[in-house]
Amino acid sequence: MTIEWNDNQPIYKQLRELVVERIMDGSFAEGNAVPSVRQVAADYQINHLTVAKAYQELVDGGLLEKRRGLGMFVVGGARESLTTNEQHKFLEDELPAFAERVQLLGMDMEIVAQKLRAIGEQS
Repeated sequence: MTIEWNDNQPIYKQLRELVVERIMDGSFAEGNAVPSVRQVAADYQINHLTVAKAYQELVDGGLLEKRRGLGMFVVGGARESLTTNEQHKFLEDELPAFAERVQLLGMDMEIVAQKLRAIGEQS
């Protein structure tokens, strides 16, 4: 398995984000084990210490837990916690930047809102 790593960010942070995405999309279900450090290191051809660092950040963030002799597991409530955090991040960081871009383009915010509602109805 290969992946293209971005040179603008440390690999452990990119790996952490990959695991977060998989928790959020349900690929790594709550209560289930995530792939071992050795397995991930072999699959992505990266140093096992890089994987361990990414996993440790997820443990520190309360998303994974170590079970001695068994590996790392997704904690209960991890997906809900991530969703809440991502919603907050979107509202605080991304939405204001989006609104600023709309204004810079001289667009009518109501028309943009109508388009967003139409997109939401299609989903």
